[in-house]
Amino acid sequence: MTSIHNPFRQRRREVVLSLAAIATLVSNELLAQTVMGNSTKPIRLVVPYAAGGPIDVTARWLAERVRNTLGMVVVENRPGAGGNLGVDLVAKANPDGYTIGIAAVATHAINPWLFNRMPFDAANDFAPITQILRVPNVLVMNAQTAQRLDIRSFQDLITYARAHPGQLNYGSGGNGSAGHLAGEMFKKAAGIFAVHIPYNGANPAQLALLSGQVDFNIDNLATAAPNIRADKLKALAVTTAKRSSILPDVPAMAELLPGLEVDTWWGLVAPAATPLDVVQRLHQAFAAALNDQQTRSRFAQLMAEPVVNSPAAFAEFMASERAKYEKVVKASGARVD
Repeated sequence: MTSIHNPFRQRRREVVLSLAAIATLVSNELLAQTVMGNSTKPIRLVVPYAAGGPIDVTARWLAERVRNTLGMVVVENRPGAGGNLGVDLVAKANPDGYTIGIAAVATHAINPWLFNRMPFDAANDFAPITQILRVPNVLVMNAQTAQRLDIRSFQDLITYARAHPGQLNYGSGGNGSAGHLAGEMFKKAAGIFAVHIPYNGANPAQLALLSGQVDFNIDNLATAAPNIRADKLKALAVTTAKRSSILPDVPAMAELLPGLEVDTWWGLVAPAATPLDVVQRLHQAFAAALNDQQTRSRFAQLMAEPVVNSPAAFAEFMASERAKYEKVVKASGARVD
């Protein structure tokens, strides 16, 4: 049967397509305008961890600092599944610039290899906005244990561990936690063997170290600092590539073990399909807040260093971190079913 060309139908189709294209352009332009504080609709910033922790504190601080440019930013805590629950909420949100969230070393570098099933794709489901900060980790020993074993330096620890394989142990907040994986990286780089003892969270692991149940931990500097100052813990090395300005007399692990670098970090992401101009406006607002001197002073109190990078640079950084932790997690054998 011969088809008959209908010029009116063709014309109507062209008009519909043109109107759809115009609507998309107008919609994107409106988004770019409203995500600058010209709308009464608040932006939701999802923190995938409980309220009160350092990630939550920094998120709430930044939410206040961008109010003049972005309007109201409401922090919403959605903890669960090692951070995966809240991050998945961001991945599946409407990509209109009104839902953004925290991406952390756990959710975007460790969990993809630690969990047998992930509800999101860390590499492809997000539009990076900017990194927010990094916090040094520090290898600390129980001070009394260090004195008893005559371990006064990071080199002393390595020397003792090599001479006494399996006689030292270290604690962490659980299998696959940042402290566990940092410990495994340290053991491999130093050529030592120490027994890993996992606890149900960072606080129990710290209490175990303070009570002498374990010999050393690799912990967040902000958490360990009060006990370092009180001489209950002895700081032997920081895990950053260079020494920390907070503990300038404590060497970086990389000074003895080149290439060993383990930072705690987090940043901001939006759903993957968020328009590029909206991502850029979000980036500009948060970058300005991070570069503000008051922000730097506030974060210094948390022993954290603000980090501002472009969306492309943050994406590249997260990809490199995933590649690093893929090897570490698989070598450790840690899995979460």
